[in-house]
Amino acid sequence: MKKSINIGAIGKMDFEEGLKIIKDAGFEAVELNLGNVINTDSSEDEVKRVRDTVHSQGLEIASLLGGWYQLISDLPDKRKEAEDSLAKGLHICRYLGTDALLVVPGALRPGPGGEAPVSYDMAYKRSLESIKKAVPVAEETGVHICIENVWNNFLLTPVEMKSFVEEIDSEFAGVYFDVGNILKVGFPEMWIKILGSLVKRIHLKDFKLSVGTSGGFCNLLEGDVNWPAVTGALRETGYESYLTAEYGPYKHYPETIIYHLSLSIDKILGRK
Repeated sequence: MKKSINIGAIGKMDFEEGLKIIKDAGFEAVELNLGNVINTDSSEDEVKRVRDTVHSQGLEIASLLGGWYQLISDLPDKRKEAEDSLAKGLHICRYLGTDALLVVPGALRPGPGGEAPVSYDMAYKRSLESIKKAVPVAEETGVHICIENVWNNFLLTPVEMKSFVEEIDSEFAGVYFDVGNILKVGFPEMWIKILGSLVKRIHLKDFKLSVGTSGGFCNLLEGDVNWPAVTGALRETGYESYLTAEYGPYKHYPETIIYHLSLSIDKILGRK
């Protein structure tokens, strides 16, 4: 398994300087975000320049965080816009040289005016239909559509997540599993074993159950994730890809978190 970190950890630092620190801290790869140094309007040449900048620092590109796609919206225009954005994200991944795009299909929440959220069954149907439309692009580009588990009130069990991804019916459909996100509703080691080879990427975060809100997210090894059980499950299922820490910078001496995360991941993997 390879050590990776989301580019958000560098905060407002210069991109290239941030990459140098990431490499110095012992990371092997970085995850980029749409809307950061690249976006859906970036040209192929612009994306490849970003790729080359990352590679020049001796780092690989683990994945692209595409983000939240409104594939479940009641508005057809919004769904079409999200589908187009998803397809563009797959092409950008190919230009970057990575084979994983993080996708959140939407959220079941009240609208801005208090409107009722989309029904669960309709959200399932719409998001599945929209993702299936992107499968030919995924297969053409060789990029996996990786559905992430987030606090979106959707795909709340490992059995349901597995069924959803299998219904997409493509080798280029998988799961981007976030260890910390799942702790509020389940056990990450169980999810990993049930999902098995469908897990294409891993996000590392920790979480304090005693807090229970978004304020419960904390540094690796400070929360309630059973890390020996998680790494055991990953090894049992044959996972060999990237482990990407997803954190923002500290308020003061922001680069310090990059070194702290690197050391924590070494401990989690039993390297030191």
